[in-house]
Amino acid sequence: MFRCGFAVAVCGGDLPRERRDQMLAEHGPARLRVSSPSASRVAIMRVLRAEFGIDLVQARSVLHRVLCGDWSGTLPEMELLARKLRASGVAAVAARS
Repeated sequence: MFRCGFAVAVCGGDLPRERRDQMLAEHGPARLRVSSPSASRVAIMRVLRAEFGIDLVQARSVLHRVLCGDWSGTLPEMELLARKLRASGVAAVAARS
């Protein structure tokens, strides 16, 4: 019998900061990679604005970091964002740093 001793399920909200920090410490960050730099910047910014509730200026800043391969977080966070980008026609993947 396998026992992990601890489990957390977070539905419909943000992961508590202490759990996020724990995941990053134990597994390291993952990066969001956009496979085609010529991908529609508008489509990427649209997804970023919808996901993060940010304005156009902030979206441009995040877009720059995404295109430079400098946007990171937990693997589940980056995979969720990559999936939303792919659903919008942008080739994107989440990968460990």
